[in-house]
Amino acid sequence: MAQLNFDASQVDPSQPVEAIPSDKYNVEITKSELKPTKTGNGSYLELEFTVLDGEYKGRKVWDRLCLNHPTQKTVEIARANLSAICHAVGVLKPRDSNELHHIPLTINVKLKKDESTGTIFNEVRGYSKRESLIQQTPPPSPAAQSQAEQYPQATPAPKPDNAPW
Repeated sequence: MAQLNFDASQVDPSQPVEAIPSDKYNVEITKSELKPTKTGNGSYLELEFTVLDGEYKGRKVWDRLCLNHPTQKTVEIARANLSAICHAVGVLKPRDSNELHHIPLTINVKLKKDESTGTIFNEVRGYSKRESLIQQTPPPSPAAQSQAEQYPQATPAPKPDNAPW
């Protein structure tokens, strides 16, 4: 038994957290920890990503990179994903996972369903350099540029200072 001295009328109840929609999100790694696998025959790097902007700003997404595992293919996939993260944040030779923290990057998030429980959760499916939040105007197409050069817009003649209109 634990003595609480707590008044629930003074605290808003927590709300269930649903998975965020499949999309690309600008994020930063806010936490990382090396943990043993459930079976104890390996370890994985658990990464916590925090969404930086938009409707889901502040929400968390997690990923696990199984860096130590008896199945070589599993390790290869994890190392390739870690390499993608390192390239996305510009830290190519981290000595510690905290060197990857608080550097913006973009992750591609998909929704996935656990068939045994019916639970829907997020899965990170890709990492890249942070996408700009400002939509840049694309350069004109060669055809449009050629047409503009062929038909320059006329510059209106200056009005005389003493014009009556």
